[in-house]
Amino acid sequence: MKAYDEALPPRDPGQPVRIGVLVPLTRPGWVQAGHHLLAGLRTAARDVNDDGGIDGAPLELVVRDTAADPQKAEAAVEELAGLGVAALAGEYHSVVARAAAARADALGLPFLCSSAVLDALTEQPTDWVARLSPPQSRGWQVYADFLLGAGRSRIAVATEPSVYWASGARILREYVAPRGGTVIELDARALAPTAVCDELADHDATALLLLVGHPEPAVPIVQSVRRDRRLAEVMIGAPAGQPELAEWATLLGEDGAGIPFLRYLPERLSPLGARVGAALREQLTEEPSFVAFEGYDTIAVLADVLRSHGTDRARIAASWPRVAVEGTRGRIQFSRTPDVSVWQWAATPIQVVDRDPAEPCRFRVLHTG
Repeated sequence: MKAYDEALPPRDPGQPVRIGVLVPLTRPGWVQAGHHLLAGLRTAARDVNDDGGIDGAPLELVVRDTAADPQKAEAAVEELAGLGVAALAGEYHSVVARAAAARADALGLPFLCSSAVLDALTEQPTDWVARLSPPQSRGWQVYADFLLGAGRSRIAVATEPSVYWASGARILREYVAPRGGTVIELDARALAPTAVCDELADHDATALLLLVGHPEPAVPIVQSVRRDRRLAEVMIGAPAGQPELAEWATLLGEDGAGIPFLRYLPERLSPLGARVGAALREQLTEEPSFVAFEGYDTIAVLADVLRSHGTDRARIAASWPRVAVEGTRGRIQFSRTPDVSVWQWAATPIQVVDRDPAEPCRFRVLHTG
């Protein structure tokens, strides 16, 4: 495999320090999540440059749209490596991030993943990749604790084919079964929304989790369940976080409230987080999601590493265990976590949240883990 570091000329003093950025900005990617992630990344880069850049050199983001396509992400990693970026940042979709991480690992290019949660982000343990978002097993077990605590033990999951959705269903099944719960899997490709409702009624399900794409088929499934009188007591859940972004409320209105999801924010943002939140709110003209804060923290960490260890890729990768950065959501440090193949921030805050049915623009924290 080509070692790009060997082919790159030394960077001239004052020449921009470049970071490659991967974000979904077009369909079928979740475009609104991509815009929030990019807003956080850009806000942090602006703050870094306002604070003197990287030893006097400006920090420059080189953005590539992944469109939720693993092959497109792999090609972008190859291109960015050849352009001489010091590191990679970003990505929202787990399957795409996994493809990008594998390519970055093969090329010897440091990658700080912002939002993807698959436990096995790479097939083998690697020193080249670190991650801010919690592993899926941790977050989805917190979600399962919430469901069981709320008396929702007969859990139906509407799924589509995906490593991410399959992993989520497996985590739920293995976690709730020893605790007296049951997971019933429904194929959202084979079942129309009304047929999903029939299955829920037939199985006496107490919860339906949407392990499917947004807006299709998540939105029509929610609408069908809400209108079925047999299912008035069934809790709809979306652990992957679809209700976090404003598009959900726009498409579903009141039907989109009262649907718990995972959010990676603390009970209170730090003073830095409050300041960044205000800046993001102004830029996005809407409430920033946790994804935007993940983006900001990604660049905050990379800027600290670049200032402390320079732009050599191997030195950046070797620095992950020595990171100690105050982010918007707490102090960020990386460690090795069992069954996780990358350097992991182990203290990522986790909440189960929903939109308040009485005021869908307001979020309620239902559970923390």
